[in-house]
Amino acid sequence: MAEYYAKSSSSLAFEVTRDHQFIGKLTYKSWFQFNAVIELLNNISYQVEPKGIWGTTIELKDGEKALLKFRMNWNGEIVIQTYFNEIKNGYLFKHRGIFKESFVLTDVEGTELLVVKSHLKWSIMNYEYQIATTENFETFSNKEVLLIIALHCANYYMSMMAGAVI
Repeated sequence: MAEYYAKSSSSLAFEVTRDHQFIGKLTYKSWFQFNAVIELLNNISYQVEPKGIWGTTIELKDGEKALLKFRMNWNGEIVIQTYFNEIKNGYLFKHRGIFKESFVLTDVEGTELLVVKSHLKWSIMNYEYQIATTENFETFSNKEVLLIIALHCANYYMSMMAGAVI
């Protein structure tokens, strides 16, 4: 198991670290939008943007090529499909708990891959996240991208649920 931390450096950016080492960054372009940029080591970056008229499907793109997409299904789970190295894989990101906000990412067989726990920092009104991954997840070749997309999914879920309440 590995422990990662995502801290909000501003209301629009999250830095992900492991053992105080930079893993990547998720930066939103503006409030109330799901457009973002994911930056990894070695100056690798990806665009995250809504697709379609209603923008209910979110895509991760490397230039014009979609490497991943996700959408929320009717029961509040987020269905993720990846296309890394031309291989299609599916994952499910779902909310767990009521008072202790946490999320879990599973593969199509239901095997848990990571758990995301959110913590609201009242002093700055921003969320921070603790992410625990399994040994299996740590073997994934694109684990950094999937890890940061899980962070985006947690933000997406919370904003969609907040919008449903209003």
